[in-house]
Amino acid sequence: MQDGSASANQTVGFRRLASPLRDFIATENSSAIVLLLATVVALLWANSPWASGYETFWSTEMSIRVGGAELSLDLRHWVNDGLMALFFFVVGLEIRRELDMGELRERRRVATSVVAAVGGMVVPPVLYLLVNAGESSTDGWGIVMGTDTAFALAVLALVAGHFTALLRTFLLTVMIVDDIIALTVIALVYTEGVSVPALIVAGVLYLVVLVMRRAGVRNGVAYFLVGAAFWVATLASGVHATIAGVLMGMLATAYPPSQSELQRTGAQWRMFREQPTPEFARTASRSLITTISPNERLQYLFHPWVSYLIVPLFALANAGVIVDAGSVGQALTSPITLGVVVGLVVGKPVGIIVFSWLATRGWLGGLPLSVPWPALIGMSVVAGIGFTVSLLIAGLSFSGVDLQNAKFGVIAASVLASALSWLVFRLLRRLPDRPGMTATQLRPLPDLIAPVDPEVDHIRGPADASLTVVEYGDFQCPYCGRAESVTRELVRHFGDELAFVFRHLPLTDVHESAEQAAEAAEAAAAQGRFWEMHDLLLAHQDELDLDDLIGYATRLGLDVERFTEDLMSRQFAVRVARDVESADESGVAGTPTFFINGRRHHGAYDIDSLTQALRLEAGAVRR
Repeated sequence: MQDGSASANQTVGFRRLASPLRDFIATENSSAIVLLLATVVALLWANSPWASGYETFWSTEMSIRVGGAELSLDLRHWVNDGLMALFFFVVGLEIRRELDMGELRERRRVATSVVAAVGGMVVPPVLYLLVNAGESSTDGWGIVMGTDTAFALAVLALVAGHFTALLRTFLLTVMIVDDIIALTVIALVYTEGVSVPALIVAGVLYLVVLVMRRAGVRNGVAYFLVGAAFWVATLASGVHATIAGVLMGMLATAYPPSQSELQRTGAQWRMFREQPTPEFARTASRSLITTISPNERLQYLFHPWVSYLIVPLFALANAGVIVDAGSVGQALTSPITLGVVVGLVVGKPVGIIVFSWLATRGWLGGLPLSVPWPALIGMSVVAGIGFTVSLLIAGLSFSGVDLQNAKFGVIAASVLASALSWLVFRLLRRLPDRPGMTATQLRPLPDLIAPVDPEVDHIRGPADASLTVVEYGDFQCPYCGRAESVTRELVRHFGDELAFVFRHLPLTDVHESAEQAAEAAEAAAAQGRFWEMHDLLLAHQDELDLDDLIGYATRLGLDVERFTEDLMSRQFAVRVARDVESADESGVAGTPTFFINGRRHHGAYDIDSLTQALRLEAGAVRR
């Protein structure tokens, strides 16, 4: 039997595999501070005694020569066309993850948020064009289309209060659609002098990547080399090179690790532990890596670099706007600045709200709305924070003074939208709850594939309770042992409001006695004593041999002969396998894993975290 610390470490490792959305949001929120600092530095630099050095530095040429071929760009374009391709690569990864595992996997459920996103991208350009009617600056209409992911999520977390959990997925969906449409606009509208031969080469290289993926090629270096060539060909074609990034990112599939893969990995690790040779080390290492989906591996690798280095560098290179009496006065009278501010601050909320309302009308199909109207209004104001994509398109649309005015408008609109979102959510929290305003038409998409069945599942509390907590646990897992006192306290605290369900997930490659303990609990359940055996097993996790299990049956007053026969014949192996299969279908990789009303709980499982999550869910149920 493995020692307890090794088992605990592996269990923790498994638990950490399946929280991509939580990690994505956490990274975006913290990186927003770095992005803000980079913006401030750019503004200070551009308005300092060394202001002339700002443009001089970012205009410095840098060339790469291979034989007779040369690629020469200034530093700003290396950032905007080169490094930002990695930013959009991560955007592509997130789009693919949402399509494979997130809310976008069921199209009708996100139809309203998609329609809302379209509204948020149609109305702002219309307002911009109205403000700039008859001017030569109409080319800048694309500036007001995008929402900045990092800033928007960070501001939402700060201002939305109890609405935050409801709105994160909705806002992420809106921003994903934003990115798709914005990238399409960049490719089709903000591209000049398309080179057909280079475009054909880019298409052939992308086809090569598809063939490599189909053939099961896993070598990252091979993909990097072909991807880099694809980027160069796209750049040479005249199409904005960031398109190459998002197209590459969308190829990386996302899926949860399966139990069979985890068990195979554990077996190979044990082979290495017994014979620590380079061959077994390489096999175990590759097995560990390939257990996780390519999408999650690439997000883990690139997302911190993009969030903490590339996007701040982009802000540093592009946010340097001269702020003095003359430039501010000029910007305030410029239709470009006014059009950008009106488009983002007014157009985004109006477009999202109006199109959402239209989508939910019965005469237009009556699409479901997954968030309350007050929360949607507040989120639509947050969506007016345009920065990264807005500055990128501003650089493609204008130069000189017009570019300065556009940048000023983007920064001013982002600050104004942030302030307005704080004010709107403060006002919303003062509104009384009214069914017509707060009731949602659609519950969030469940993560728990196999719903609770009172005829089969073991339930503590009333089966018809408004709150249901499902735990996938392992009787030998030390973290499940610690969680037992937490779940017991939750049952006591919430009373008849809560039903607690325990499902088996014995990690047999880590805990050798777990499966037999699970079957022992089912043998006790056959005699009406499941919960008593459940409590004993978790209280004596180091004593789960056959003699120990028979001793617990004796202590509980069970028919020991029947209990022993059931254990020895593995009478309930199929029942335990049913739970394991349902865990696999729901993407559960380790223990303990909790679901609250069918939605996976990604936070800590201490009493405070679970209580807070249950209170939020109780509020949503009441609404």
